[in-house]
Amino acid sequence: MEDPRPAFVLHEHWRPRHHFDLRLEENGVLRSWAVPRGLPATAGGNRLAIAVPDHALDHLGYEDEHKKVADTGWWEEHDRTPKRMLFTLHGREGAVRYALIDTGRDWLLHRTKEQPARS
Repeated sequence: MEDPRPAFVLHEHWRPRHHFDLRLEENGVLRSWAVPRGLPATAGGNRLAIAVPDHALDHLGYEDEHKKVADTGWWEEHDRTPKRMLFTLHGREGAVRYALIDTGRDWLLHRTKEQPARS
């Protein structure tokens, strides 16, 4: 049985230089952001996120010599405005809440101070 929840994947990518790609399933595609320094590791942390073209859903498990899956799972949206999306990634190591904020030029990936309760 297929999981009805939208999927996400975090790719670690080595070309053209080391970075991460965050991909969120939405409307039949993977909306994607390049995150040069990886996801913020601590609450309140921020990272630059650069919107890149959408990818096909077959990228959920895609790996090659330049790209590997760093994390995968499902995600849930909590709130969205034209400038911000609040969501939780439910990955291999648990759940982490983030906000993607449109700065007008690029995006800011923010790890929120309030996090889901650990189960």
